Amino acid sequence: MSSSDPPGDLPFVDEHRTLVAAPPADVWRSLGAQFTHHRASGADLVAHLLGTVPRRAGGPPLTEGAAVPGFAVAEAVPERRLRLAGRHRFSRYVLQFDLADRADGTLVSARTYAAFPGPHGGLYRLLVIGSGGHRLAVRRMLRDIRARAERAGA
Repeated sequence: MSSSDPPGDLPFVDEHRTLVAAPPADVWRSLGAQFTHHRASGADLVAHLLGTVPRRAGGPPLTEGAAVPGFAVAEAVPERRLRLAGRHRFSRYVLQFDLADRADGTLVSARTYAAFPGPHGGLYRLLVIGSGGHRLAVRRMLRDIRARAERAGA
């Protein structure tokens, strides 16, 4: 499977990219820190309300099978790809990070794939994707990853 192939039967939702002025190793560590930060963010209440799978955090970050509420590591290729997968009452989804080494740093792509079955799923899609909330959340995540990785290399 190439980095642009959809994971399973989930349709493509969107892609966001950022260039990080740091090597892939620093960006990978920053992804791990983001994963750990998500664990500590108190997402348990949201996970309970949505009925997420996985519901609880577990395992070492950036290893296949590790989890935070709503996401499990489905694939981890150090310094190349992190694929997070999950589901809840209204959606099944994958958030995939691909890292590409560039002369001036690391290009980080965040691709989202998701299915929103039934009328409740359609409403949820409208609220999360249609409102722009998902776009803002992913862009903020990429900004945080970039800032942390660039600080590490400074």
